[in-house]
Amino acid sequence: MTAPFPAPAPAGEMLRVSGLHAFYGESHVLHGVDLAVAAGEVVTLLGRNGSGRTTTLKAILGLTGRRTGSVVVNGRETVRMPTHRIVHLGVGYCPEERGIFSRLTAEENLTLLPEVRSGGMPLERIYEMFPNLWERRRSPGSRLSGGEQQMLALARILRTGARLLLLDEITEGLAPVIVQALGRAVRALKDHGFTLVLVEQNFRFVAPLADRHLLVERGRVVGEVARAELESRMESLQRFLGV
Repeated sequence: MTAPFPAPAPAGEMLRVSGLHAFYGESHVLHGVDLAVAAGEVVTLLGRNGSGRTTTLKAILGLTGRRTGSVVVNGRETVRMPTHRIVHLGVGYCPEERGIFSRLTAEENLTLLPEVRSGGMPLERIYEMFPNLWERRRSPGSRLSGGEQQMLALARILRTGARLLLLDEITEGLAPVIVQALGRAVRALKDHGFTLVLVEQNFRFVAPLADRHLLVERGRVVGEVARAELESRMESLQRFLGV
């Protein structure tokens, strides 16, 4: 019997960032980021390397050191909250470096993490979404391929009960067949009411998945392209991205 997805999040605005400034030590990296994401939306942050996209994800979670401005998660102001409290509001972060436990098996990676909110995805549903992880469930993390490690990193945050997922470069360096599997997973999560914010260089991957693309440059959101506008604005997008 197919295990169900967790219940959808309530409709409304899941995330609003206003005038967000962030610093690494003395370096001022974000210069007033403004963005909003509705519950159930898939939004990408597009820009060149160094534009502030990854820092935006980290600043939402309070991982950058000093930050000022406003970050409202599901109606709660979080800019003065420590990271662990923000996570317990249902925020999951999949960093570019993945951060899996290399000496633990794939299944141990999935079962040893704490549940931060009720409604974490059951193992049966995880394995349906990522059959590779079922096949390699007894293999240590160090023996998994890069693609399998990425699947595991994404699956782990689904286990925690997070409903707002911040995903950083999840397709980087992966084989096309793995990228396709991750695309199917993102689409399934969107279909079941998850909210996703992606930093992604692979525009072909995100173009058919995202509802909106936010353009980031020099630590600010400088523009927005809706899915319906993609075809007419593709040439300007390519110039912006330096493609």
